[in-house]
Formats: sequence, C-alpha cells, structure tokens
Amino acid sequence: MVSSTDDIKREVKILTFDLYGTVVDMQAGLTEAVTPFLQEKGWKGEPHRFVTWWRRTHYEDSMIDALCDRGHTPYRQIGHRAVSHVMDRAGLEYNSEEVEWLVGLIPKLTPFPDVVAALEALKGRYKLVILSNGDRDMLEEARPHTGFEFDMIISVQEAGAFKPYWRTYAKAEEIICETWPHAERASIMHVANHPFDCVGAKAYGMRAAFIDRRKQPFGHSPHQPDLRVENFAALAEALV
Repeated sequence: MVSSTDDIKREVKILTFDLYGTVVDMQAGLTEAVTPFLQEKGWKGEPHRFVTWWRRTHYEDSMIDALCDRGHTPYRQIGHRAVSHVMDRAGLEYNSEEVEWLVGLIPKLTPFPDVVAALEALKGRYKLVILSNGDRDMLEEARPHTGFEFDMIISVQEAGAFKPYWRTYAKAEEIICETWPHAERASIMHVANHPFDCVGAKAYGMRAAFIDRRKQPFGHSPHQPDLRVENFAALAEALV
C-alpha cells in the first residue's frame, strides 16, 4: 500500500537515510578522486566507468554476502575485494596499499549540493537518522564530511547483514524505538536513491521515499515507494 503525502506528514516521525549514493555523491566524488590515479596508471578508459564497475561489483558482492547468511563481512573488506576485481578487469597492476587507499576515499565523500539545506528544513519536524551499509568506523569517520549532525547513525553491522536483508530494517526499528518510545514501524520512512533499499524497507513494513536523481524506472516490484522525488529539495518541499 502506498501512503498519501498527507498521511506521511501526519504519521511519520522519523526519517532514515541511506548514506552512500543518497546523502553523499559517490559517483562524482569517486570519479574525481580516481581520475589522476588512473591517469598515472596509464589507463585509457573513462574514470566514471571504472567507478561504475567498482560500485556495481561492490553491490553484487554485498548482496551475495547477505544471501549466504554465513556471517557478516565488513563493508570495507567487501570494498577491497570489489576494487581488486575491477583493477584486474581493467588490466592494471596494483598493490594492497592502493586498494586500501581507494576504499578509504569513501568516508571522505561530501553530500549532493541540495542535501544539507533540505536536512536543515526537515529537522524541525522529524528525527533524522542514517541507516547505512557502511561499517561503524567508516560512518564515524564520515561525520565531519557530511556537513550535518544527524540525530542517530546506525550501521548494518548492528544487524549482521547488508540492506535490503529484512534484519537490517528490523534492527534499525528496534534501536529507534528504544531511543524514542513513541516511534513505531509505520512512523519510520526510509529515504534512498536505490530502488532495492526502498523495496527492502517497504517489504519490512516501513514507508519509503525514492530519490530519483537519474530519472530511471523504479521497476514493477509490489513494494512501491510512498514518495518519489527528484532530489532532496523536493523531498523537503513535500514533507515540511
């Protein structure tokens, strides 16, 4: 069931946000950072494609990790595997220090230009929470780079699985409701730039908002987002 904007404004008290790719601009930030590195390596390909391969490989590996359900692999470790795979695919010579350096860029990424102003507008009405696939230490390292102090930061490390595994949303709900006893599942709306994350939240019983920056189809999942907006400015306009 998809909620109306009036229902959302009346009933939602907490907004949870994906961090990587939703709050912070991973594609542009990593592309800018890796461009001189790849040039030094003599790679003739397009840096943004290298980053796309990296992110896609990381996503696939994290989904495999969650589906296998044999113990949670840290985000950073998945990242090292993904970067190494992409370096192999690109035919580049590299060492472990270079791989660690590339993955270490992620906590230093900055938000999309419209994010901070929108969060400032939202904070008077909602509790604002990060719910990220990142490791606890990575999220702590990211704090000074986001330009905004969230009310709470939750890593999926607490649940021992990557989103969209249902346990990640369940653990977030548990932590949120322990902190704010008035909260309940239906009063939480998850905000993400990734359809899979919106689907996961909706399937668990939360509400979901899809940030559709790339203007791409959401897909035909039965778990459709309650709100679909083009950016954070539109999100704030709809919810305040």
